[in-house]
Amino acid sequence: MSPRKAAVLRYSGGDHDLRHHLIATAERLIAERGGLGLTVRAIAREAGVADGVLYNHFADKEELLAHALRAHVRTVEAGLGGLPEPGSGTVEANLRAHIGYGLALHRGILPAFAGLLAHPKVLAGFAGLAEPGGDWRDRLTGYLRAERDLGRLAPGARVESAAAMIVGVCHETVLSLLFQGAGTPTAPPLGPEAVDDLVTAVLDGIGRTGDRAG
Repeated sequence: MSPRKAAVLRYSGGDHDLRHHLIATAERLIAERGGLGLTVRAIAREAGVADGVLYNHFADKEELLAHALRAHVRTVEAGLGGLPEPGSGTVEANLRAHIGYGLALHRGILPAFAGLLAHPKVLAGFAGLAEPGGDWRDRLTGYLRAERDLGRLAPGARVESAAAMIVGVCHETVLSLLFQGAGTPTAPPLGPEAVDDLVTAVLDGIGRTGDRAG
């Protein structure tokens, strides 16, 4: 029996299993090779199925890649650990943790996104799969909002703008290295002093109320 036929039989227990297998296969290929030049044939061969099987579960290759890209982001996030809870520690320390998380997240996912910049349909599909409050930016904004509600930030703190500033720095720092041909950085692209400067700039901008590390 050929490997391809064996794979089809292995996932014949249900369409959901085969659909999940196709997403997992495309996710693995994106993680290993990026999304550039990834074809239906390449995905099908790696999955051990006939090319046309993909169209039984997805409208087109772009829909499959959108699901695979979302799965890739979830996989990267799962390896980054948790984020601090509002009210714990200090705001400064917690923001450093968020920035470290954001930099690591961008290091992990931007190579895949870079290969798909010329495929807006994939990126639009990826955005459409987002769960409300599930992305790191949403969690960062929620954290700052909760700290404001706890009185550890000024009542009028513009937390959405503060979150956008942090996300923008993390995004630009990693993306600029990719554009310079440096590949995916293996070490944090922002040193401790630069992270401290960012935290200070953000907190000075939104008016901390006394929760300051000694």
